Amino acid sequence: MGGSPECSCYTGPTSFASFGDIPGNLCSPTDDWPRPFRNLNHDAAWDHLAAASNLHSVKFDPTGRWRADALNFQPCAETPSQDRYAIQQIHIQGRVWTLSAVFDGHLGSHTVEHVAHHMPIIVREHLELITRKHGDRVVPPPLIADMFSMAIRAFDDAIANDVLELFPDGLSSLSRLSDLQIQEVLDDQLSGGQNYTKARLCMYGTTALVALVDPDHQNLWLANLGDCQGLMVSETDQKSWNVEVLTQFHNGENPLEVQRVMNAHPGLGDTPFKQPPEFTRRILYNLYPGQHDTSPWEEFLMRNHTPPYISSTPEVTHYPLDPSPRAPRKYLILCSDGFTDICGTNQRAIVDQWARAAARSNSRELDEKSLALRLLWQALGNDPKSVSRVLTLNMDSPWLDDVSIVVQCL
Repeated sequence: MGGSPECSCYTGPTSFASFGDIPGNLCSPTDDWPRPFRNLNHDAAWDHLAAASNLHSVKFDPTGRWRADALNFQPCAETPSQDRYAIQQIHIQGRVWTLSAVFDGHLGSHTVEHVAHHMPIIVREHLELITRKHGDRVVPPPLIADMFSMAIRAFDDAIANDVLELFPDGLSSLSRLSDLQIQEVLDDQLSGGQNYTKARLCMYGTTALVALVDPDHQNLWLANLGDCQGLMVSETDQKSWNVEVLTQFHNGENPLEVQRVMNAHPGLGDTPFKQPPEFTRRILYNLYPGQHDTSPWEEFLMRNHTPPYISSTPEVTHYPLDPSPRAPRKYLILCSDGFTDICGTNQRAIVDQWARAAARSNSRELDEKSLALRLLWQALGNDPKSVSRVLTLNMDSPWLDDVSIVVQCL
């Protein structure tokens, strides 16, 4: 769906937006303001927002008490979203676990697409192993947390290892091969492109925030790599709502993360930051020979003395749940940093207002209107004009960061 107000799919009077009207931090005061947009009525704004948000919902039980709603939103049609989400039920020995996740890709969509598809598969395989080892016994929550972390690390390691295995002795063999020989290994697109695809995954990266709930609905594990955010929204005895942040940002704006980087090189990023310079110079440069300016990479590679500079070890937290029918309502929100950007300092108030509105809704309204979409609507201003500005702004470059949201009823 395009960002031009002249698009025939948008009907409504033309209005004008100022720089301060657009949430988030992608726009600049120098972007030739004010800019026109189409002012849609409520129903049109809701319908267009829904159409642009790649909605998905899954019910985890027949009553619909436990469910998850998800979306992926980027209003600028010229720039496809690099965010992804995943919602799946995982069947292990006749019992059903639930997995939900958001991923915020960068530099391209190939790796984030791969991660969103394969992460549930890897987690399922590790769950099968640990539950098989314990037989009829319940696996202790700390062991599940360790398994969760191990699954994510193994998945990330495989991205680079799958490429290194294309060469008989891994990195040590590259010095004996010419660029042409390496290119012949990587450029197999005429015969299916498996090698090319494996190597291409190393060029890009993604954050990951993955939630796992056990079959008895007594435990939640949350694995975080990067700057996505997990929130637990809980109903209190006073029928008000408590908003608890379950994750820490893994970026340079978090002082604790800066100290972790100084101590142990952790974080999240692409394979060039995890492998010696030879991996990038001999393999990735030969993936697109002569087509890219390598000088930006060389600035980093000249300082790449003690990799890895980026860790794939997630922060895993455990949160106990109450599955009883009388338990207070809880919502788990997983979101990419695009959502935190548009909320700004008002995030707690936005989430509180959204939760109060959701609590007043009947079951039919909850079925018809995605909780994730209602949260996005609230964050964009909770009125048709504010939503219209973001949907139909006349601008060629993105004016919002990609937004992914998963809301899981617990």
